[in-house]
Amino acid sequence: MEKNCKSLWLLTILILVRSGQGQLLLNFYGSRCPNVEGIVRQVVVTKINQTFVTIPATVRLFFHDCFVDGCDASVLIASPNNDAEKDSPDNLSLAGDGFDTVAKAKLAVEAQCPGIVSCADILALAARDVVLLAGGPAYNVELGRRDGLVSQASRVAGNLPDPHFNLGQLNTMFATHGLSQTDMVALSGCHTLGFSHCNRFADRIYSNPVDPTLDPNYAQQLMQMCPRDVDPRIAIDMDPVTPRTFDNVYYQNLVGGKGLFTSDQVLFTDPASQPTVLGFAQNPGDFNGAFITAMTKLGRVGVKTGNQGEIRRDCSAFNS
Repeated sequence: MEKNCKSLWLLTILILVRSGQGQLLLNFYGSRCPNVEGIVRQVVVTKINQTFVTIPATVRLFFHDCFVDGCDASVLIASPNNDAEKDSPDNLSLAGDGFDTVAKAKLAVEAQCPGIVSCADILALAARDVVLLAGGPAYNVELGRRDGLVSQASRVAGNLPDPHFNLGQLNTMFATHGLSQTDMVALSGCHTLGFSHCNRFADRIYSNPVDPTLDPNYAQQLMQMCPRDVDPRIAIDMDPVTPRTFDNVYYQNLVGGKGLFTSDQVLFTDPASQPTVLGFAQNPGDFNGAFITAMTKLGRVGVKTGNQGEIRRDCSAFNS
C-alpha cells in the first residue's frame, strides 16, 4: 500500500512538472513582494496616459510570448545578432510600447523587490491591467512563472495564428496549448482593440470578386483607407466601431460582416463556432467570463517554475 501511494505521489509530481501549470499561485509573491500588482498597475496607468497603443501592444505581446515556448518572457530578449524571438518576421510588427511597458514595470518592481519577480509575471500582470483599464473585466492573475533561457527567431514560424486561417487551423493551433474552441473565440475578442497593417487583409478587398463574407459598405471603407498603393506603415483599427474599448462589439461586428481578417470573420461564417459568436455578441457577461477563463489558461501555457529558468535582472537580456 505504501509503495502504491509513493508511486502515485511521484506520478502526480511528474504530471505537475510536465504540465508546467500546477505551481502557479494567486498570491505567489505575498510575503516577498506584496505590492507587486500595485506597482505594475501604476506603471501601466502612466504608460497608457502617454499613449493608447500601450493597451493593444501589451496584450498582443503576452499572446505572442505564450504561443512560442510558453509564457516565459522569451519574446522580450534583445539579441545583438537580431536572431531572438522578437526578430522573427511574425514579431516585427509588435509595437515597442508593449516592450516599454514591461521594461518600466520591471524597473519599478526591482526598486522595491530586487531579484524576486520575473519578467514573465510582470507581462502577465500588465496584460491583465491594460484590458481592465480599457473597460474589460477584472480578474486575478496566477503568478510564479520564471523567465526562459532560450529566445530564437527560428522557433516562431508556424506557431502563431495566420490572418488567413480557417476554423480548423485555428482550433488545431490553439488545441496544442490546451485551449478549446471557446477559448480561441474568446481570445480573438482582443481584436476589439488594436490595429492592423493593410497588407494583412488586402487580398480580401482586392480579390475578384471582393470577399463575399465582407459587408459591402465595410469593404468600400477599407478600400478608401487602404488603397492599392498605400504606405505600408499605415495601420487601421481592427474594430471600426469601438476601437478604444474592450467590449463585445467585436462579435457584433462579425455578425455584421465586419471582421477584418479572414480568421476573424470565419468565426461567424463557420456553423461550428457561430453559436459562440452570437452568444458573445448578445451577452457581454458571457464573453467576459469566457475571456477570463481563456486568459487564465493561456497564462499557464508552457510556464517555467521552481528551479526552471531564471529571474532576469533586465527583461531584455539573459542574466549570463
